[in-house]
Amino acid sequence: MDSQSHVLERLRTAFRSGITLPEEFRRTQLTNLLSMVRDNEEQILKALHQDLAKPKFESILSEVDIVVNELHYAISNFRNWMKPEYVAKSLATKLDECFVRREPLGVVLIIGPWNYPLQLLIVPLVGAIAAGNCAVIKPSEISSATDRLVAEIIPKYLSQDCYAVVRGGSEQTKALLQNRFDHIFYTGSQAVARSVVQAASVYLTPVTLELGGKSPCLIYGRINIQAAAQRLVWAKFFNAGQSCVAPDYVLCTEATRDALLPALSSVLEQFYGKEPQRCPDLSRIVSARHFTRLMKLLEQTKGKVVIGGESDQEDKYIAPTVVVDAGEDDALMAEEIFGPILPIFTVEELEKSIEFVNRHEKPLALYVFSDESSVVKTVMEKTSSGGFCSNDGIVHMTLPGLPFGGVGASGWGSYHGRWSFETFSHRRACMMRGWGLERLNTLRYPPYTEDKLKWLRWTTSQQSSCSLM
Repeated sequence: MDSQSHVLERLRTAFRSGITLPEEFRRTQLTNLLSMVRDNEEQILKALHQDLAKPKFESILSEVDIVVNELHYAISNFRNWMKPEYVAKSLATKLDECFVRREPLGVVLIIGPWNYPLQLLIVPLVGAIAAGNCAVIKPSEISSATDRLVAEIIPKYLSQDCYAVVRGGSEQTKALLQNRFDHIFYTGSQAVARSVVQAASVYLTPVTLELGGKSPCLIYGRINIQAAAQRLVWAKFFNAGQSCVAPDYVLCTEATRDALLPALSSVLEQFYGKEPQRCPDLSRIVSARHFTRLMKLLEQTKGKVVIGGESDQEDKYIAPTVVVDAGEDDALMAEEIFGPILPIFTVEELEKSIEFVNRHEKPLALYVFSDESSVVKTVMEKTSSGGFCSNDGIVHMTLPGLPFGGVGASGWGSYHGRWSFETFSHRRACMMRGWGLERLNTLRYPPYTEDKLKWLRWTTSQQSSCSLM
């Protein structure tokens, strides 16, 4: 295996040659990536099942098709994204060509997580390729089957001079981060993100951080309880709750909670049967370590388990679980749960519920369930989050036209669709000047006079642009 330094030197040499710049090269690589996913779909599904016991339905929906749709969107649109963006001019620049040019950053690093080990690794890569970069991708060693598969198939479809897979655990990742990159894109935990930022600071490398946080779901006003229960259960327990945008906790009135609990119980049985552990549609916890962490949260909570709570360490199975009567200082509120445990907190007033949310770090996603538009609008306007969705969960991140990313502690920057292209591009300000209007230019040359200053301020103002353009 090539050393990290040799891999990076190979990629940097390729980038400097200009091979990634032409539209046709980028299109070929994106098309090859699309073929890779299609040709190896069965292997991908098998690897995802080995890693997380993901059902085929969830794997297709959240891993394969999201990547395929992202590729189709980029292939159809990146030619337009590459075009110069012309800007408004003043009188002083009337004869100049003024535009923003998108240029690739260089050699970028993409570090993927284990919970959606294909989607969250390949979707950023789509943007990096479309923008004309070379890229090193680092899959998570925790999802080991997908890690192996990605390392095996990527070199068969993409240019090995421009794209490389680096494998390994935390020590290899630390070593990788000691190298100079032109951008680092990291998806994962806030704890590791701090190490990424610290390493990037040595070279002042820009970073994109796709993290997480405790995404709340507020349920207030008139509500279709049955529909709310179905959408909440699906969003929370999809991938066994191991989703960065899963509803982390619910805020509602006591009356809503009492109506919601039997609906949740009924929907869980409808979705997963009377014995959820036997249901093929329920994923497993990714590792023994993550299983232990989740069980410790359940042991430490002062709340009451009213649905679920069963577990099987050998099978890495935790039943879909609902907890009530926990306080804001409970263990379940100390960190992102990232598992199939849903605490419900009762707060009688919507404004108090909003205050509850705003006392904590800004989440990656925020959900509100209500038939009343005034409730939805109030929550949207009085909170801050990476993304916002009313009356459903997770689905907002499936639309390539919407930026996906966090704010504050839930992440820096965004991607998906054109937003991925922009993340991996430098927006270069360009002014193409000729030698005309030199008489006008003399206004800026010494000796300075008040008349020169007056005329120069007029020619460079936006008012002059509006009146004469």
